[in-house]
Amino acid sequence: MTVEEVYEAAMSLPDDSKAALAERLVAYLETHDDSDFERDHLEVARRRKNEILSGQVRSIDGETVMARARELIER
Repeated sequence: MTVEEVYEAAMSLPDDSKAALAERLVAYLETHDDSDFERDHLEVARRRKNEILSGQVRSIDGETVMARARELIER
């Protein structure tokens, strides 16, 4: 499978399953990469996940983000 295929399949999962998948991927990356940059990036991802799950912030799907970005670029 390509990354895009995996992403599309993951996006069809319920939100709690998406969160569980993200946690498993983060856990895997934590044990397989010890660079400071990667660790910092994973910490941001973990923090953002917690903000979304707690309701502090609302997520926006990638298609909406890209559409908004295109609108801004076209202006």
